[in-house]
Amino acid sequence: QVQLAESGGGLVQAGGSLRLSCAASGSIFSFNVMGWYRQAPGKQRELVAVIIRGDYTNYADSVKGRFTISRDGAKNTVFLQMNNLKPEDTAVYYCYLVAAPATYWGQGTQVTVSS
Repeated sequence: QVQLAESGGGLVQAGGSLRLSCAASGSIFSFNVMGWYRQAPGKQRELVAVIIRGDYTNYADSVKGRFTISRDGAKNTVFLQMNNLKPEDTAVYYCYLVAAPATYWGQGTQVTVSS
C-alpha cells in the first residue's frame, strides 16, 4: 500500500508563505502523477496543482503566479510553495498520487490564512 505523508500546513497572515511537503512511500509500478487538491469548509474539493515527472505542471487559475509545485524524484516527494497567501486559500490541502489505475491520498494538512 502506498502511503503519502503530508506536512507544512499552519497558520499564516495574508501575504505570507507556506511550503507543503508530501512524501510517498511504498512500491509504485507505473508512471505516476502527483499534485494537490484543497477543500475549504462548505466548498467542493478543487484541484490546485499537478506535476508529472518533475516536468509538466499545471495550476488552478486562482493560484497561478503565487503557488509553485515541484518534485524531488529521488525522495518521491512533492512540494507546494505557496506565496502571497490570501484568506481564500484557507482549506485542507490533500496530496495525491496517481499510479494507474489507483489514486492515493494523503491525510490532509490544514492551511489557515488570516486577514
